Amino acid sequence: MSIVKVIELMANSKKSWDDAAQQAITHASKSIRNIRSVNVKNMSCTVDKKGKIAEYRVNCSVSFEVD
Repeated sequence: MSIVKVIELMANSKKSWDDAAQQAITHASKSIRNIRSVNVKNMSCTVDKKGKIAEYRVNCSVSFEVD
C-alpha cells in the first residue's frame, strides 16, 4: 500500500501559466521525491500599467508518495 501526501503550492512566471506550474514542480522536486501529480486549482495574473500581463500565477496541489 502507498501513502500519498498532498501539499499546496503557489508559483509564478513571466512566460505562461504552464511555465508557472513547471516552476512549482521544479522547485518542489529539489526537496521532495516521488512527485506523482500536480492539480492546478487557480490561475491568475498581474497586469502592468500598459495593460499587458506582467506575471502569471498558479495555485496548485502537488501529490507525492511518502517513503
